[in-house]
Amino acid sequence: MSELDSDAIRADLSKNVGDIAQMFDGVADRYDLMDALMTGGMDHLWMVALRKATQAGPGDRVLDVAAGTGASSAAIARTGAHVTACDLSEGMIEVGRARHPDIEFIQANAMDMEFESDSFDIVTISYGLRNIPDPEKALREMARVVRPGGRLVVCEFSTPPNRVFRALYSFYSATVLPMVARIASSNDVAYDYLVESIREWPDQESVGRMIARSGWENVEYRNLTGGIVALHRAEKPVREGDRDQF
Repeated sequence: MSELDSDAIRADLSKNVGDIAQMFDGVADRYDLMDALMTGGMDHLWMVALRKATQAGPGDRVLDVAAGTGASSAAIARTGAHVTACDLSEGMIEVGRARHPDIEFIQANAMDMEFESDSFDIVTISYGLRNIPDPEKALREMARVVRPGGRLVVCEFSTPPNRVFRALYSFYSATVLPMVARIASSNDVAYDYLVESIREWPDQESVGRMIARSGWENVEYRNLTGGIVALHRAEKPVREGDRDQF
């Protein structure tokens, strides 16, 4: 994949779909490396937590939304589940297919996916929900493609509840992360947006209410690394007429 002009790749909090896709196209080659650098390697531990939260196993059909280069998809696939990775960015998919040839990658907009209704057992999204212009629409679409009784797992940056730790994390985000991006990234301005999007994203309780409004039930969450990241889990309701089918 050819490197794009980094000066042109800068999304903002209006989250225009085209801008978001172009921005991720431009950082795809080094995206996984930057994840590791900017999280101090904690991203690998968070992926382990994600995999466990899915409770996926052999035979399960899993849809990984906003899968990027497929790091989360590969982690889930280790359970023996069949994982379909979808992402908006062609650049991310290109890199993902090269790194994980055994995983099926499909380009898709999370707000309007072409998968059949009730066709997956589990749907996941990692660090992507906050980049979607209408996250509730995406959550409703995820509920549509999952079978009744199926599970949702959302792994997303969040708000540390401890005031002192929250202040330290804010300082780190505002100073250290941009410095790392300038040194190691081919497109450091893209990471300015990513930091802004984390700062503006609602807290754990608010995200839980968002998920519940979008057609999911039994919503729960737990914090990882003091609340830097939160894992939300939920289930698609089983209607009376669904019980005989599943």
